Amino acid sequence: MRVGHADDLNLASGVTAIVFETPAIASGLALGGAPGSRDQMLLDPARTVEAVDAFVLSGGSAFGLDAAGGVQSGLRADGRGLQIGPALIPIVPCAILMDLLNGGNKDWGLHAPYRDLGYQAYLSARPGAFALGTVGAGTGATTVNLKGGIGSASARTASGYTVGALAAVNAMGSVTMGHAPHFWAGVLERDGEFGGRGLPEAVPDDAHRLAIKGGPTTATTIGVIATDARLTKQQCYRLSVMAHDGLARAIQPAHLPFDGDTVLSAATGRKPAPSDDAFAELCLLATTTMARAIARGVYEAEALPQEGALPSWKDRFG
Repeated sequence: MRVGHADDLNLASGVTAIVFETPAIASGLALGGAPGSRDQMLLDPARTVEAVDAFVLSGGSAFGLDAAGGVQSGLRADGRGLQIGPALIPIVPCAILMDLLNGGNKDWGLHAPYRDLGYQAYLSARPGAFALGTVGAGTGATTVNLKGGIGSASARTASGYTVGALAAVNAMGSVTMGHAPHFWAGVLERDGEFGGRGLPEAVPDDAHRLAIKGGPTTATTIGVIATDARLTKQQCYRLSVMAHDGLARAIQPAHLPFDGDTVLSAATGRKPAPSDDAFAELCLLATTTMARAIARGVYEAEALPQEGALPSWKDRFG
């Protein structure tokens, strides 16, 4: 797969495209009470279409759903999509997050910019490493106390399958323990990927107090979990369920009535179908890599240039 970002710091928003080289078996699940999505219903295991050409994560709340159209335009121009008679229809589910109240200039005129940003994200998609932090769909993302952003993590099973997670962290709650620098996902960290602080000797007293964004706002953490195993659509759905466990381990609280926490899942099928035990390990890694990706999204973020913007983790803790 290839990942590409497009963003605008003046807008304080952006788009991330995850493009599969060949159609990938896919599913997904929203557990937040206020999700926003395009074509998520077709990801239900009971629905007919099994494979997708790309996923899109976007800022902009409901306006950001236009981003999928931009990615569709790029795919169609490249001859990609579901062929139905003479029609070629790229399948591009999209999840969005709410970043309209972060101080960026949202006075865009008649048409929102997200279709164009989606097309730019498609054109910029490349295999291999990609930028993290305040980029793409994570450009305008925030948590209750710190700047959010794009995070990613991966792991390999004992039988050689790879699992990768990508998250745009715009949480209603907190990814860190109260006012401390420690991440809720700290026990899962590998190689100091989000600061190497580990866990505190004792959980701070304020860590378990309710701390969420207040006022007229909503928030959402959206992400993708993917593997190179050959999975069924039902198994992909289970991966998204398990990745939500990682979301709940990394954010306190998650899955509120006011957020749209959503995970999309995909299997490229580059490697054979796993055994039952190997699939169970894939499920475990879906949980742990998503939790790591979320912590990393906050760790790698940089504060927005707008006046009064939330500080980044590194601004506050060094």
